[in-house]
Amino acid sequence: MELKIINYQDTRSGFGAGLLEAGKRNDKVVALCADLVGSLKMDAFVKEFPERFFQMGISEAQMIGMAAGLTIGGYIPFTGTFANFSTGRVYDQIRQSVAYSGKNVKICASHAGLTLGEDGATHQMLEDVGMMKMLPGMTVIVPCDYNQTKAATLAVAEHQGLVYLRFGRPKVPNFTPEDHPFIIGKADVLIEGTDISIFANGHMVWKAYEAVLRLREEGVGAELVNVHTVKPLDEEAILRSARKTACVLTAEEHQMNGGLGESIASLLAQKQPLPMEFVAVKDLFGQSGTPDELLDAYGLGVDDIVKAAKRALKRKA
Repeated sequence: MELKIINYQDTRSGFGAGLLEAGKRNDKVVALCADLVGSLKMDAFVKEFPERFFQMGISEAQMIGMAAGLTIGGYIPFTGTFANFSTGRVYDQIRQSVAYSGKNVKICASHAGLTLGEDGATHQMLEDVGMMKMLPGMTVIVPCDYNQTKAATLAVAEHQGLVYLRFGRPKVPNFTPEDHPFIIGKADVLIEGTDISIFANGHMVWKAYEAVLRLREEGVGAELVNVHTVKPLDEEAILRSARKTACVLTAEEHQMNGGLGESIASLLAQKQPLPMEFVAVKDLFGQSGTPDELLDAYGLGVDDIVKAAKRALKRKA
């Protein structure tokens, strides 16, 4: 199956559209933002439901605490700010006030990863997935494009439990069909193959698809799986694909330590050891640059995925 680009849109706009629709479907959905309404694309929700929106200013810790309190009244709070503020700045509040007591808070994080671009290392959060997935009971979701982010936001609103939803700033290929169902914890097999399994999420799914096409030209049949939910991991789908190809590669816009690749490596070490390669940031901070420049500089470009796939295939042979 070929993937077709519908248009180019940023995933944060998918979140904004999903939040508005969730608010229309359920009057218990409320939104809180730490002074970044425009950046999080929450404007439409604010305009439609001003009585259900709370502007917290640059007070992220207070925002998380207030969100936890709102759940006691039966509300479904969505908090919004940049990924580095959504996690690093408020880890204590998330751990103590949300995760420990199992509150139904939806932590929504934009501007994640290297593709934040010119803002540089201080804002390019590359550790957030690891931080969040280690919290007991936390669901971690990293959708790949506009349509999937919108669908994920709607699914998150209906899900009972704490969620970390990660998305980004740049416009990227939007290729997920608008009517494609989003099921939390269920990976999507986008391209079937028999030689190597490529597991990716977020912006790296399209990069991985481009690599699949390149590999196909060289006679390699790569299977591409969009693992949009890092936790809970779809172990059944991952093991089924890995057992079919006997060779695995992961691609993510995150530190190699603590990310999707680490979760899959842990699963395979326990149930299906086999050759595996990682395309991720290797224990480095980011820097300023355009999204594509940074992906290439940190080894997350299409060429890097192709080379990593060949290394894994060589070990398989």
